[in-house]
Amino acid sequence: MTQRISDTFTTLHQNGENALVAYITAGDPDLNHTCDLIRVLDDAGVDVLELGVPFSDPTADGPIIQRASHRSLAAGTTLGGVLDCVASIRPQVTMPIVLFGYYNPIFSFGTSRFAHRAREAGVDGILVVDLPFEESHELRQYTDRENIDFISLITPTTAPNRIASIAGQSTGFLYYVSITGVTGTDTPELAEVRNHIAMVRNASPLPVVAGFGISTPAQARAIASVSDGVVVGSAFVKLIEQSGTGNNVCAAVARLAASLKEALQKKSVDI
Repeated sequence: MTQRISDTFTTLHQNGENALVAYITAGDPDLNHTCDLIRVLDDAGVDVLELGVPFSDPTADGPIIQRASHRSLAAGTTLGGVLDCVASIRPQVTMPIVLFGYYNPIFSFGTSRFAHRAREAGVDGILVVDLPFEESHELRQYTDRENIDFISLITPTTAPNRIASIAGQSTGFLYYVSITGVTGTDTPELAEVRNHIAMVRNASPLPVVAGFGISTPAQARAIASVSDGVVVGSAFVKLIEQSGTGNNVCAAVARLAASLKEALQKKSVDI
């Protein structure tokens, strides 16, 4: 639906490149630093940003992102504040921004109000990890109306008939969860990822990106050989946790993003 996401993947495909999707938690360590980090990631060549909305019970996330979510909430981050952050930074960055989070904060904010505010802020997509496909209409009736892409998760245990249903109604791109578990706790097996993504591609023409367990340039390059892109989250969040505030964190994040993007531009695959 949104032109930025569609145009990004079209351009990458034409250039023979794979997408680097970076995840950071909004408000970690605070929203002012989040705005700085978004600019840094855009300048470093990140193709799509997943901006995590903090939640008190992030069940799909491993300990690294859980700690980030708790730090963000302790700093006073709210969904409204995250949307204000996106609105303030949107004119300065070109990459699509996808909000990644859980349904409770959106429901509490008001689904119709959220969709309208997200569109006004310049959000391109939404990924709600705990909103099942069968119940997604609760939110999509509003986000579809605002032309916000609804990104869906497909896991290694998703049955073929359910893959077809999910893929057939998703927009933007499909997010393949490359491990069984939570973020940042294991590494994906290339052969398994290849086989499962082949099934997903048979069900939809949408780009397929793989995430969970990818943290190094070599891992990103290997997984990108069987997908349209990779999501790297815990590695960025860990850097932010270790680096604190100021120029150090921005420089560290920029270096990691640049190394990952360089790996995705190479044709060879390191396994």
